[in-house]
Amino acid sequence: MALHFERSEFDARRDRLMIEIAEKKLDAVLLFAQESMYWLTGYDTFGFCFFQCLVVKADGSMILLTRSADLRQARHTSIIDNIVLWTDRDGANPAIDLRNLLNDLDLLGARIGVEYDTHGLTAYNGRRLDEQLQTFGQIADASGIVSRLRLFKSPAEIAKAEKAANLADDALDAALPLIKQGGDEALILAAMQGAIFAGGGDYPANEFIIGSGADALLCRYKAGRRKLTKNDQLTLEWAGVFHHYHAAMMRTVLTGKVSKRHQELFEAARAALLAVEKAMTPGNTFGDVFDAHARTLESHNLTKHRLNACGYSLGARFTPSWMDMPMFYQGNPEPIAPNMTLFAHMIIMDSETETAMTLGRTYLTTESQPKPLSRHDLDLIVQ
Repeated sequence: MALHFERSEFDARRDRLMIEIAEKKLDAVLLFAQESMYWLTGYDTFGFCFFQCLVVKADGSMILLTRSADLRQARHTSIIDNIVLWTDRDGANPAIDLRNLLNDLDLLGARIGVEYDTHGLTAYNGRRLDEQLQTFGQIADASGIVSRLRLFKSPAEIAKAEKAANLADDALDAALPLIKQGGDEALILAAMQGAIFAGGGDYPANEFIIGSGADALLCRYKAGRRKLTKNDQLTLEWAGVFHHYHAAMMRTVLTGKVSKRHQELFEAARAALLAVEKAMTPGNTFGDVFDAHARTLESHNLTKHRLNACGYSLGARFTPSWMDMPMFYQGNPEPIAPNMTLFAHMIIMDSETETAMTLGRTYLTTESQPKPLSRHDLDLIVQ
């Protein structure tokens, strides 16, 4: 089998989940998030774009309901022994197949938790699921159970995050020689992704952000490529990815002459990121981290140019986003604890002058100050 962790690692994760199931007085949980299935069993697929469900009973036994296209995928990449297929056909309703499976598992009338908050369960399939379960037993929303367990990384997971961070650094190293007057965004992007692939990495869970000129102010990927001018700005957000574990970075790189506004925004971004690092310690919350970012940018008169979040957790993620919960935003009570991998980004977009500045990297939290996972410093990059 193509497992990325030792069997003992999966056994420990299952035991942690069983404790949560018992504490919440559930008889079983229905997992629909691909991240949950991957974390718990190693199951690695993009087949979650169709209906599939991992049933986990309180005794730790697991049964996967999926399509025939993923049968061999599950056998090859996971520790799942019991796999049941639903059949593609006109008018198929796999929620009925799931109900029948639950009945076969003697769960009629049981208290069942459902992982609703995931891209792996569309609203359409969620409605069909609820229709089948409304008279089946007592249903509870179990959306946050596995995602919170995934927040705290094991030593084996930290090793993968560190490898991902090395790949992110390699991607920046590959891009920098190409960032110059006449440089082509297409070649820059190809070099970054190529460096990650060449280093044994994977596709990211969402597209890299690349934009120059006015598009440097965008915080999302958009189609289309541009060549850099003599005095230009290029915003990049990318992630090194290893066995689906992500380590993100973000930079605005300048070509030619540095404008006064760029220098002002960079100094503010650097000060804000350093303030965030200081706050990213046990005893503080995710909300405290955001507040450190907001206070610093307010002191630079940049409140209207900042975002309302400044980072988030990272881990093993699947399409359509590498962002994990929780996020750094106002009032978030989640405590900072050791062994989290967290991405902090300072994003300042001055639309009035069309000036962009970003600065971000991934950290491993510890008992005290966080450890940056990148080997690159925080200096302004001018090519």
